[in-house]
Parts: sequence; structure tokens; C-alpha cells
Amino acid sequence: MSFFSNLSTLFATDADNKSKAKQAKFPVKPGSAAVQPKHSQPGKPQPKGVDLVSKVSTPAVPNTPAAAPKEPTKAMQASANSLLDKARAEADNMIRDARSKAREIIVEAKDESLEIRSKIEKETRRIEQELANQQRELQTKLDKLEFRFEQITQKEERIDQLKKDLEAQKIELEKTKAKNLERLEEISGYSKDKAKEILFEGLEKKLSHDLAQMVAEKEEAAKLEADEKAQEILIDAMRHGATDYVAEYTISVVNIPSEEMKGKIIGKSGRNIHTFERRTGVEIDLDSSPTEIKLSSFDPVRREIARVSMERLIKDGRIQPARIEEIVDKVEQEIDRITFDAGKKLIHEVGVYNIPNGLVSLLGRFKYRFSYGQNMIKHTIEETKIGTKIAHELGLDVNTVKLGCLLHDVGKTSGNPDENHVNAGVRIAKQFNMAPEVVDCIAQHHEDEPFSSPESMAVYISDAISGARPGARYENHEEYIKRLEALEAIAMSYDEVKQAYAIQAGRELRVLLLPEKSKDDDVTVLANKIRDRVQKEVMVPGSVTVTVIREFREQASTKQ
Repeated sequence: MSFFSNLSTLFATDADNKSKAKQAKFPVKPGSAAVQPKHSQPGKPQPKGVDLVSKVSTPAVPNTPAAAPKEPTKAMQASANSLLDKARAEADNMIRDARSKAREIIVEAKDESLEIRSKIEKETRRIEQELANQQRELQTKLDKLEFRFEQITQKEERIDQLKKDLEAQKIELEKTKAKNLERLEEISGYSKDKAKEILFEGLEKKLSHDLAQMVAEKEEAAKLEADEKAQEILIDAMRHGATDYVAEYTISVVNIPSEEMKGKIIGKSGRNIHTFERRTGVEIDLDSSPTEIKLSSFDPVRREIARVSMERLIKDGRIQPARIEEIVDKVEQEIDRITFDAGKKLIHEVGVYNIPNGLVSLLGRFKYRFSYGQNMIKHTIEETKIGTKIAHELGLDVNTVKLGCLLHDVGKTSGNPDENHVNAGVRIAKQFNMAPEVVDCIAQHHEDEPFSSPESMAVYISDAISGARPGARYENHEEYIKRLEALEAIAMSYDEVKQAYAIQAGRELRVLLLPEKSKDDDVTVLANKIRDRVQKEVMVPGSVTVTVIREFREQASTKQ
């Protein structure tokens, strides 16, 4: 910045010196009008821009109109000339000073430019060095990548070659295997499946006596072990009534006065039905019957709210989005109060207290939940009473058994149809800080986990007794017939079976054998085979006893 400020000072000084030199070179004659200021008035000071020549050479003129200009004297001219010489000398001095300053400024400018140039060159060399280093590093990395890429390419080629070799070997092995199989079939005269069947039949006949003896030994060992543990004997005897059940009612039916009501339920552009489904979380089926609609949901409480709301809307007749929102809000408040009261009544009925309110509300949802037609509140009360009796008889922890029976199915109220109710019940029990023993009872009441205590086995037995007793659950007549036919078909699929009967409502399967096609050892083996197939292929609400009978009769008559 000093360089440019010196230049501005220099040019300003040169302009002043040139102006003064011009005035000195061309002096103004005395009395000339050009040297008079245009707006000068007597008695007022002259402006600063009036030069020295005009002050000296212009004498005072009297303010008389009749006065004539006088000729300048020699003294005046000499004075003016001396003044001009002084002005010229000052101008020369100023010009010399300006030139000297200009030289100094130029020298400073050159020094600054050299310094700037030196800095730029140093910075340029540094940047070039950095770029060179980066280029070397990039080149090194590029060389490594190219080498790695070549290695990968070679490995891929080797792998492809190995795959081709393996495929060729596999094809060759298949051909060899097929040739050997054809040769074996030609030599034996049997196909592969037929030879396998004959082999297994021979092994089964050969080992049938050993299998029957092994089963008898295991049963005898189990009896001896059971005699040593009285509590386990009683519990195992009760477990014969156990069963798993999964079917649930997921549909509620609402009757309508006429088919025209369906149009009101749908609304303009479907806005009413969309609002109802979104607000209640259920699906509406209007096509099943002209006089009824079906509400479908896995959550029984939500389905009950939808059912009551729909009945009130049909009775009111004003079916519109705002009215739907209002009715559903009211019903939800009523259902929450009803379920909480039902939960309190349930825990008081079974003699359990100090349960968190959130858990009481979940238990109250059993009021609207059914399993095979069995109401969950009634099932829970019945199971808890049975479990309490068993706990007293066996000297178990009554409180643990009572809480386990009360909460064993609480997972069914979680509202998530994709979550197993056992896992959901364990999660809810832990959420409300239930004791670990109670959590184990919930986790093991369907034998999803091994029993960890007699209390958890007592809960399992109580649940099975309550669910499997006659009349506890509703079952469709057609499904009942299909189950009986399936049991008899499994028994009749064996050649040595003469006849099979499903009796006692499907809880016993009685099988009669042909004595000429079977042996005594086949009775035990066949009973276990049929039992295993029944467990895998038939869903039954309880245990099934398989009874296999082989009887040989011979008659002889005397002559008359």
C-alpha cells in the first residue's frame, strides 16, 4: 500500500509544479481582465485559488468611473520579475524533489515486486513437490491394485476350472452310480424301491422280538423309577389328560334390519366403512349374508368394541364419519371400565391380591376371549382352583401355583396375532416384575421348555384338566367325524390289522390284528407305531390310548 500512496503523492506534486511553471512561463499583463476574478467584490477576501502573479501585477484601481489606467513603473516591473524568478526557482526545486521521490518509489516498488516474486516461486516449488509426492503415492497404490486385481482374476479362473472339473466328476459319478444300480437290479431281479422295502421288512421281522423286549424293559424301568418319587408319579398320572389347543374365535356377527343398511355403512365413496375400519382396527365383511355383517379381528377386545359400536350406529341410523368417531370413543371408555372390573372380579375370585392395575386390565380382556368355545375367565378360574388343590395335596408353593395358573394365558391378550402367546405371556410377566418361578410356570405350561419345578408341572396339569374335561370346549360335528375317521384310517393302513374302532369320543383307538399275519411281538411294536402317527397326523383335544389286540381261537367238537 505504501507504493501506491507514494505514487498518488508524486502525481499530485507534479500537477502543482506544472501549473506553477505554466504561470511563470506565460505571465499575465497588469490590468488585464483575465487575471481578475469573475465575482470579486470590494471589501471581500479573494479565494485561495488566486495565483501570486495576479496579486503582484494587479494594482488597486480606484472606484471612480472617470479614472484612467496608469502605466506600470519600472520598480513594479522589477519586483514582478524577481517574484517570477523566485517562482521558477521554487518550481525547479519541487520538480527535482518529485523526481527524487519518484526514483525512491520505483526502487521500493522493485524491491516489493522481487519479494513477492520470491514468495510465489517458493510456494510454487512447495506445491509442485507435494503434487509429485501425491503422484508417486497414487502410482504405488495403483500398482498394488493392479497386482491384486491380477491375483483375483487368476483365482477366479482357477475356481471356474475347479467347478468345471467337479461338475464333470459329478456327472461321471452319476453315470457310474446309475450303471451299478442297473447292474444290481439285473442281478437281483428287484427295483431299488422294492429291494429297500424287502430289506426293511426283513429287518423289522428279525428285530420285532428285540424291540418288544426293549419296550417292556423301558416300561419296567420307568415304573421302578416312578415308585421312588411319589410326587412325580401323581403328576405324571395327571398329565395323561394334557392337550394343546390353538383355535380361536376371530369373527363377530352383527344383524342388520335390511340390505339397504349396507349402503349406509359403506357411505359415499366408502368413507363410512373406511373410517370405521381405521378407527376400530377390524375388517368388515358385507358379502357373507344379506341380513348380517361380520367383523373380523384377532384382538377380541377390539372386535367387541367394533361390534357394540356397529350395533349402536345401526340403531341410531346416523352413520357418518363424525358420528362413528363419537360412538367408538364412548364404547372404548365403557369397554375399558368393563374389562378392568372383570379383571378385579377374576383376581378376587381366585384369591390373588396386590396385582398391578395394568395386569388387571389385561386379565379383564379374558371376558371377551374364547378358546374352542370355552370362555377364558371361566377357564382361568377353574384351572386356578384345580392347581391350588394340587398344590395343597403335594405340599407345593401355593402362591406360585396360583399366580402361574392365573397368568398362564395372559399372552393371549397382547394383541399381536403373530406372537406366540407363551412368549408374549413371559414378556408381560417380566414387564410387571413377576417372580422368576411364576415366569417359569408361564413359559412351561405347554411344554415349550423342560419343567424346572413341580409348581410348573402342576400349572401344566391344571390347564390340561380344565381344557380337556368333557363339555369344556365346543367342537364342530364335521370335524369330530373327520377326526374319528382319520384315527381308524391310520390303524387300517397296516396289513396285519383286521379291524379298528375309534371309541370314547376318539380318546381310545382299539385295533384288532389277524393272528395268521402277525405274532405276539408285533402287538407292542404296532401300538407304538400307531401312537406316533396319531401324534403327528391328527389334532385331538386330549390324549389317545391305542389298544392292540391279537387273539387266536381254535374250536374242536366231539362226535355225537
